[in-house]
Amino acid sequence: MRVLVTEDDENLRVALEFALRGDGFAVDTAADLPGADEALMVNAYDCAVFDRMLPSGDALLYVRNRRGAGWPLPVLFLTARDSVADRIDGLRVGGGDYLVKPFAMPELIARVRSLCRRDMAGQAVILRCADVELDTGRHQISRAGVLLTVTRKEYLVMERLMAATGRPVSRRELIRYAWDEMADPASNVLDVVIARLRRKLKDPPLIHTVRGSGYRMAPL
Repeated sequence: MRVLVTEDDENLRVALEFALRGDGFAVDTAADLPGADEALMVNAYDCAVFDRMLPSGDALLYVRNRRGAGWPLPVLFLTARDSVADRIDGLRVGGGDYLVKPFAMPELIARVRSLCRRDMAGQAVILRCADVELDTGRHQISRAGVLLTVTRKEYLVMERLMAATGRPVSRRELIRYAWDEMADPASNVLDVVIARLRRKLKDPPLIHTVRGSGYRMAPL
């Protein structure tokens, strides 16, 4: 699951990034609303965390404007404003949750995970390639009806490959999708995950190397 954190306090932003990464999330960060805009233009997220009062404006108004254009992404607001009216305002503009500072980091992680799952449950689809099925709602992969045991990273790489079945997916795109924009595309983390997936999927092979491009999921 990939999360965008927009927070102008550098210490808190770094702490949020560290905690979410430690719990298995891919995390991108922004210090202001223009930075959030840029990240949202180029990446797909499962949830966004916004400090409400930013130097560049009120994130509540920012989310309200995006909701008016049909933006569906789940949002968690962080704020020192703890009145009932403030919380109601946050929910009215389309915030999925509202957490008052100071907060416990485990609570924030639990709330972010809940928002991500809530969104995925409403958008669950089954991706198929040959006799392999990937259930995006349950985060499960099976082959010929047999459920496979996969790690979080293995699932994400498979999800991206199966969403593009038949078309090559670049190494950079796979790494950005399963890790985040801070991951080094030259590292071997992707190769390790691909090798494990091939062993778990067994024969006939479905994940093919496309020289100079990346990988492709397709029957022989």
